[in-house]
Amino acid sequence: MRKKSTESVAASSPTWETLESFARQSMQQFLQRMLEEEVDGVLGRARYERRNGVDAVPGYRNGFGQPRRLSLSNGTITLRRPRVRGLSERFESRLLPAFKRRTEEVGRLLPELYLHGLAQGDFDLALRGLLGDGAPLSAPSIARLKASWQAEYELWKTRVVEDLDVVYLWVDGVYVKAGLEKDKAAILVVLAALRDGQKVILAVERGYRESTESWAAILRDLTRRGLAAPKVVIGDGHLGISDAPASSQKSTVNPAAFWRSRRSRSLDLCGSAAFPFSCRPRQNRNGSVRGRCRLRSPSRCSQGS
Repeated sequence: MRKKSTESVAASSPTWETLESFARQSMQQFLQRMLEEEVDGVLGRARYERRNGVDAVPGYRNGFGQPRRLSLSNGTITLRRPRVRGLSERFESRLLPAFKRRTEEVGRLLPELYLHGLAQGDFDLALRGLLGDGAPLSAPSIARLKASWQAEYELWKTRVVEDLDVVYLWVDGVYVKAGLEKDKAAILVVLAALRDGQKVILAVERGYRESTESWAAILRDLTRRGLAAPKVVIGDGHLGISDAPASSQKSTVNPAAFWRSRRSRSLDLCGSAAFPFSCRPRQNRNGSVRGRCRLRSPSRCSQGS
Protein backbone atom coordinates (compact mmCIF):
# COMPACT_ATOMS: atom_id res chain seq x y z
CA MET A 1 0.00 0.00 0.00
CA ARG A 2 2.86 2.37 0.88
CA LYS A 3 4.61 1.52 -2.39
CA LYS A 4 1.50 2.42 -4.38
CA SER A 5 1.19 5.80 -2.65
CA THR A 6 4.83 6.59 -3.37
CA GLU A 7 4.44 5.75 -7.04
CA SER A 8 1.36 7.98 -7.26
CA VAL A 9 3.23 10.94 -5.84
CA ALA A 10 6.15 10.39 -8.19
CA ALA A 11 3.84 10.15 -11.19
CA SER A 12 2.18 13.49 -10.34
CA SER A 13 5.49 15.31 -9.83
CA PRO A 14 6.62 17.45 -12.78
CA THR A 15 9.77 16.83 -14.72
CA TRP A 16 11.60 18.97 -17.22
CA GLU A 17 9.91 17.20 -20.12
CA THR A 18 6.40 17.63 -18.66
CA LEU A 19 6.84 21.09 -17.11
CA GLU A 20 4.65 22.94 -19.63
CA SER A 21 1.77 20.49 -19.43
CA PHE A 22 2.03 20.38 -15.64
CA ALA A 23 1.81 24.18 -15.45
CA ARG A 24 -1.24 24.25 -17.74
CA GLN A 25 -2.97 21.48 -15.83
CA SER A 26 -2.32 23.20 -12.51
CA MET A 27 -3.66 26.48 -13.89
CA GLN A 28 -6.73 24.71 -15.24
CA GLN A 29 -7.49 23.12 -11.86
CA PHE A 30 -6.93 26.42 -10.05
CA LEU A 31 -9.23 28.40 -12.34
CA GLN A 32 -11.90 25.71 -12.16
CA ARG A 33 -11.86 25.97 -8.35
CA MET A 34 -12.08 29.75 -8.64
CA LEU A 35 -15.17 29.47 -10.84
CA GLU A 36 -16.89 27.22 -8.32
CA GLU A 37 -15.89 29.45 -5.40
CA GLU A 38 -17.36 32.40 -7.29
CA VAL A 39 -20.72 30.62 -7.32
CA ASP A 40 -20.33 29.88 -3.59
CA GLY A 41 -19.98 33.60 -2.96
CA VAL A 42 -23.06 34.45 -5.02
CA LEU A 43 -25.30 31.84 -3.37
CA GLY A 44 -23.81 32.28 0.09
CA ARG A 45 -23.27 28.55 0.59
CA ALA A 46 -20.96 25.81 -0.57
CA ARG A 47 -21.85 23.02 -2.94
CA TYR A 48 -24.29 20.43 -1.52
CA GLU A 49 -25.07 22.77 1.37
CA ARG A 50 -28.73 23.54 2.04
CA ARG A 51 -30.14 27.03 2.13
CA ASN A 52 -30.55 28.32 5.70
CA GLY A 53 -33.38 30.65 6.63
CA VAL A 54 -36.10 32.38 4.68
CA ASP A 55 -33.93 35.39 3.90
CA ALA A 56 -31.22 33.31 2.27
CA VAL A 57 -30.16 34.14 -1.28
CA PRO A 58 -32.41 32.35 -3.76
CA GLY A 59 -31.00 30.25 -6.54
CA TYR A 60 -29.40 26.89 -6.98
CA ARG A 61 -26.69 25.22 -8.98
CA ASN A 62 -27.61 23.58 -12.22
CA GLY A 63 -24.55 21.61 -13.22
CA PHE A 64 -21.94 22.88 -15.65
CA GLY A 65 -21.92 24.20 -19.16
CA GLN A 66 -20.13 22.68 -22.09
CA PRO A 67 -16.31 22.55 -21.89
CA ARG A 68 -14.74 25.73 -23.19
CA ARG A 69 -11.21 26.27 -24.37
CA LEU A 70 -9.41 29.34 -23.05
CA SER A 71 -6.12 30.50 -24.54
CA LEU A 72 -3.59 31.86 -22.06
CA SER A 73 -0.14 33.23 -22.76
CA ASN A 74 1.35 29.89 -21.63
CA GLY A 75 -1.05 27.63 -23.52
CA THR A 76 -4.68 26.58 -23.86
CA ILE A 77 -6.77 25.05 -21.10
CA THR A 78 -10.32 23.70 -20.88
CA LEU A 79 -12.86 24.98 -18.34
CA ARG A 80 -16.52 24.37 -17.53
CA ARG A 81 -18.54 27.32 -16.29
CA PRO A 82 -20.97 26.50 -13.45
CA ARG A 83 -24.61 27.22 -14.21
CA VAL A 84 -26.91 28.91 -11.69
CA ARG A 85 -30.71 29.05 -11.80
CA GLY A 86 -33.36 30.81 -9.78
CA LEU A 87 -31.60 34.16 -9.26
CA SER A 88 -33.39 37.47 -9.70
CA GLU A 89 -30.70 38.49 -12.23
CA ARG A 90 -28.76 36.42 -14.68
CA PHE A 91 -25.47 35.18 -13.26
CA GLU A 92 -22.42 36.42 -15.14
CA SER A 93 -19.00 35.22 -14.10
CA ARG A 94 -16.46 37.97 -13.59
CA LEU A 95 -13.60 35.52 -13.91
CA LEU A 96 -14.70 34.01 -17.23
CA PRO A 97 -17.33 36.14 -19.00
CA ALA A 98 -19.47 34.63 -21.70
CA PHE A 99 -18.02 34.26 -25.20
CA LYS A 100 -14.45 34.87 -24.04
CA ARG A 101 -11.97 32.53 -25.69
CA ARG A 102 -8.64 34.26 -25.00
CA THR A 103 -7.10 36.46 -22.33
CA GLU A 104 -6.34 40.13 -22.85
CA GLU A 105 -2.63 39.39 -23.21
CA VAL A 106 -3.27 36.95 -26.06
CA GLY A 107 -5.68 39.44 -27.62
CA ARG A 108 -2.97 42.13 -27.64
CA LEU A 109 -0.49 39.69 -29.17
CA LEU A 110 -2.58 39.08 -32.29
CA PRO A 111 -2.51 42.62 -33.75
CA GLU A 112 1.21 42.90 -32.96
CA LEU A 113 1.94 39.76 -34.97
CA TYR A 114 -0.24 41.07 -37.79
CA LEU A 115 1.58 44.42 -37.85
CA HIS A 116 4.93 42.64 -37.93
CA GLY A 117 3.96 40.98 -41.20
CA LEU A 118 2.51 37.60 -40.19
CA ALA A 119 0.12 36.57 -42.96
CA GLN A 120 -3.48 35.81 -42.10
CA GLY A 121 -3.15 32.21 -43.28
CA ASP A 122 -0.08 31.65 -41.07
CA PHE A 123 -1.78 32.58 -37.81
CA ASP A 124 -3.25 29.15 -37.26
CA LEU A 125 0.07 27.31 -37.59
CA ALA A 126 2.10 29.87 -35.63
CA LEU A 127 -0.31 30.25 -32.71
CA ARG A 128 -0.96 26.55 -32.33
CA GLY A 129 2.75 26.09 -31.89
CA LEU A 130 2.71 28.70 -29.11
CA LEU A 131 -0.69 28.14 -27.49
CA GLY A 132 -1.23 24.43 -28.18
CA ASP A 133 -3.34 22.43 -30.58
CA GLY A 134 -6.51 23.27 -28.67
CA ALA A 135 -6.22 27.02 -29.23
CA PRO A 136 -9.61 28.35 -30.42
CA LEU A 137 -8.05 30.27 -33.30
CA SER A 138 -8.59 29.76 -37.00
CA ALA A 139 -8.40 31.70 -40.22
CA PRO A 140 -12.08 32.82 -39.99
CA SER A 141 -11.58 34.02 -36.40
CA ILE A 142 -8.51 35.99 -37.42
CA ALA A 143 -10.50 37.48 -40.31
CA ARG A 144 -13.20 38.58 -37.86
CA LEU A 145 -10.59 40.13 -35.60
CA LYS A 146 -9.10 41.97 -38.56
CA ALA A 147 -12.53 43.32 -39.48
CA SER A 148 -13.10 44.53 -35.91
CA TRP A 149 -9.67 46.23 -35.87
CA GLN A 150 -10.51 47.95 -39.14
CA ALA A 151 -13.88 49.12 -37.77
CA GLU A 152 -12.23 50.54 -34.65
CA TYR A 153 -9.66 52.34 -36.79
CA GLU A 154 -12.30 53.83 -39.10
CA LEU A 155 -14.19 55.14 -36.06
CA TRP A 156 -11.02 56.55 -34.52
CA LYS A 157 -9.88 58.37 -37.68
CA THR A 158 -13.19 60.26 -38.00
CA ARG A 159 -13.37 61.61 -34.45
CA VAL A 160 -13.74 65.37 -33.94
CA VAL A 161 -10.62 67.25 -32.81
CA GLU A 162 -11.97 70.78 -32.60
CA ASP A 163 -11.96 70.66 -28.79
CA LEU A 164 -8.16 70.14 -28.71
CA ASP A 165 -6.03 73.23 -28.03
CA VAL A 166 -3.21 72.34 -30.40
CA VAL A 167 -0.05 74.46 -30.27
CA TYR A 168 2.27 72.55 -32.60
CA LEU A 169 2.41 69.37 -34.64
CA TRP A 170 5.02 66.74 -35.27
CA VAL A 171 4.72 65.01 -38.64
CA ASP A 172 6.75 62.10 -39.94
CA GLY A 173 6.56 59.04 -42.15
CA VAL A 174 7.32 55.57 -40.81
CA TYR A 175 8.23 52.84 -43.27
CA VAL A 176 7.11 49.34 -42.30
CA LYS A 177 8.77 46.12 -43.41
CA ALA A 178 5.57 44.11 -43.80
CA GLY A 179 4.36 43.24 -47.27
CA LEU A 180 5.89 42.05 -50.50
CA GLU A 181 5.63 45.29 -52.48
CA LYS A 182 8.77 46.72 -54.03
CA ASP A 183 7.96 50.16 -52.61
CA LYS A 184 7.31 49.79 -48.90
CA ALA A 185 4.24 51.58 -47.61
CA ALA A 186 4.78 54.70 -45.54
CA ILE A 187 2.65 55.24 -42.45
CA LEU A 188 2.13 59.00 -42.12
CA VAL A 189 1.76 60.05 -38.49
CA VAL A 190 0.62 63.39 -37.05
CA LEU A 191 1.30 63.99 -33.35
CA ALA A 192 -0.12 67.09 -31.65
CA ALA A 193 1.25 68.89 -28.60
CA LEU A 194 -1.49 70.60 -26.60
CA ARG A 195 -1.17 73.77 -24.59
CA ASP A 196 -1.29 71.82 -21.33
CA GLY A 197 1.69 69.69 -22.37
CA GLN A 198 -0.18 66.55 -23.39
CA LYS A 199 0.58 64.75 -26.65
CA VAL A 200 -2.20 63.28 -28.77
CA ILE A 201 -1.97 61.27 -31.99
CA LEU A 202 -4.28 62.90 -34.51
CA ALA A 203 -3.75 60.84 -37.65
CA VAL A 204 -2.18 57.57 -38.77
CA GLU A 205 -2.66 57.08 -42.50
CA ARG A 206 -1.08 55.02 -45.21
CA GLY A 207 0.51 57.08 -47.95
CA TYR A 208 2.60 56.64 -51.05
CA ARG A 209 6.05 57.27 -49.60
CA GLU A 210 5.79 60.82 -48.24
CA SER A 211 4.34 62.56 -51.25
CA THR A 212 2.87 66.03 -51.16
CA GLU A 213 -0.58 64.77 -52.12
CA SER A 214 -0.62 62.19 -49.34
CA TRP A 215 0.25 64.79 -46.71
CA ALA A 216 -2.19 67.29 -48.22
CA ALA A 217 -5.01 64.76 -47.94
CA ILE A 218 -4.25 64.27 -44.25
CA LEU A 219 -4.20 68.02 -43.61
CA ARG A 220 -7.52 68.45 -45.41
CA ASP A 221 -9.05 65.67 -43.33
CA LEU A 222 -7.78 67.21 -40.07
CA THR A 223 -9.22 70.57 -41.08
CA ARG A 224 -12.57 68.96 -41.83
CA ARG A 225 -12.52 67.36 -38.37
CA GLY A 226 -12.06 70.78 -36.74
CA LEU A 227 -8.30 71.17 -36.29
CA ALA A 228 -7.33 74.78 -35.55
CA ALA A 229 -4.22 76.27 -37.14
CA PRO A 230 -1.13 75.23 -35.12
CA LYS A 231 1.68 77.65 -34.38
CA VAL A 232 4.40 75.38 -35.72
CA VAL A 233 4.55 72.18 -37.76
CA ILE A 234 7.75 70.21 -37.10
CA GLY A 235 9.01 67.66 -39.58
CA ASP A 236 12.16 66.27 -41.11
CA GLY A 237 13.81 67.36 -44.33
CA HIS A 238 11.30 65.64 -46.60
CA LEU A 239 9.78 68.09 -49.07
CA GLY A 240 6.39 66.38 -49.23
CA ILE A 241 5.03 67.74 -45.97
CA SER A 242 6.61 71.18 -46.44
CA ASP A 243 4.77 71.64 -49.75
CA ALA A 244 1.50 70.08 -48.56
CA PRO A 245 0.01 73.15 -46.79
CA ALA A 246 0.50 75.33 -49.87
CA SER A 247 -1.05 72.72 -52.18
CA SER A 248 -4.11 72.19 -49.95
CA GLN A 249 -6.43 75.20 -50.13
CA LYS A 250 -8.81 73.73 -47.53
CA SER A 251 -6.11 73.24 -44.90
CA THR A 252 -5.80 75.54 -41.88
CA VAL A 253 -2.05 74.91 -41.58
CA ASN A 254 -0.03 77.97 -42.51
CA PRO A 255 2.85 77.11 -44.86
CA ALA A 256 5.02 79.63 -43.02
CA ALA A 257 4.55 77.64 -39.79
CA PHE A 258 6.46 74.65 -41.11
CA TRP A 259 9.86 74.04 -39.55
CA ARG A 260 12.37 71.37 -40.48
CA SER A 261 13.81 70.06 -37.26
CA ARG A 262 17.54 70.54 -37.79
CA ARG A 263 20.05 71.25 -35.11
CA SER A 264 21.32 74.46 -36.69
CA ARG A 265 17.98 76.22 -36.18
CA SER A 266 17.02 74.83 -32.78
CA LEU A 267 18.57 77.69 -30.78
CA ASP A 268 17.32 80.38 -33.18
CA LEU A 269 13.69 79.34 -32.79
CA CYS A 270 13.82 78.77 -29.03
CA GLY A 271 11.56 81.33 -27.38
CA SER A 272 10.76 83.15 -30.62
CA ALA A 273 7.34 84.50 -31.53
CA ALA A 274 6.78 81.73 -34.06
CA PHE A 275 7.71 79.12 -31.46
CA PRO A 276 5.77 79.93 -28.28
CA PHE A 277 7.21 77.08 -26.21
CA SER A 278 10.80 77.25 -25.10
CA CYS A 279 13.08 74.31 -25.65
CA ARG A 280 16.25 73.03 -24.08
CA PRO A 281 18.54 71.26 -26.57
CA ARG A 282 20.73 68.47 -25.33
CA GLN A 283 24.40 69.39 -25.33
CA ASN A 284 27.66 67.52 -25.32
CA ARG A 285 30.34 68.23 -22.74
CA ASN A 286 32.13 70.55 -25.13
CA GLY A 287 28.99 72.68 -25.47
CA SER A 288 27.91 71.56 -28.95
CA VAL A 289 24.24 70.81 -29.56
CA ARG A 290 23.39 67.10 -29.73
CA GLY A 291 20.13 65.76 -31.20
CA ARG A 292 16.77 67.46 -31.36
CA CYS A 293 15.27 69.81 -28.86
CA ARG A 294 13.28 68.54 -25.92
CA LEU A 295 10.21 70.76 -25.96
CA ARG A 296 8.79 71.82 -22.63
CA SER A 297 5.88 73.92 -21.47
CA PRO A 298 6.68 77.52 -20.38
CA SER A 299 6.00 76.73 -16.74
CA ARG A 300 8.71 74.03 -16.64
CA CYS A 301 11.35 75.48 -18.96
CA SER A 302 14.16 77.45 -17.36
CA GLN A 303 14.71 79.53 -20.50
CA GLY A 304 12.36 82.40 -21.07
CA SER A 305 9.55 82.27 -23.60
